[in-house]
Amino acid sequence: MQLAGSCHCGSVRFTLDSPHPYPFNLCYCSICRKTAGGGGFAINLGGDYATLAVEGEKFISVYQAVIPNANTGEPQQSPGQRHFCKQCGSALWLWDPRWPELVHPFASAIDTDLPVPPERTHMMLESKASWVNVQTAPHDTMVDEYPRESLAAWHRRLGLEDRNS
Repeated sequence: MQLAGSCHCGSVRFTLDSPHPYPFNLCYCSICRKTAGGGGFAINLGGDYATLAVEGEKFISVYQAVIPNANTGEPQQSPGQRHFCKQCGSALWLWDPRWPELVHPFASAIDTDLPVPPERTHMMLESKASWVNVQTAPHDTMVDEYPRESLAAWHRRLGLEDRNS
């Protein structure tokens, strides 16, 4: 499925192909909720980085979060690059050099109508803000950290992969 997105002020517009367009993974980590906001969580989609086409690149800035090192606990810069509009602050997409073929646009920046997921995964609940009331449906999954199931595996399990992208 081709997705079109933009920032709030319209300075940045982008398109990309997404074989995984269902917005099902709600991330409650402090980085996502503070940089992308909305309901105390952010939703990332899966896309093909090679198809990302951007207008207004001069208005994009990148944020790399400081996270604790898994082995030492010492602060380190995350390799994940969160792209946002430096005019209006809209979160646009995440790209990580560890998975260079992937791009993860924030559902909140997508202008294309997205399909409604039959179930959702609420992740990083260990990090959620105390004021957040997690709203779940009967088939939703809830995990304290990262789910075992990837974006691709979730779409495949439910037969929801886009065969046209």
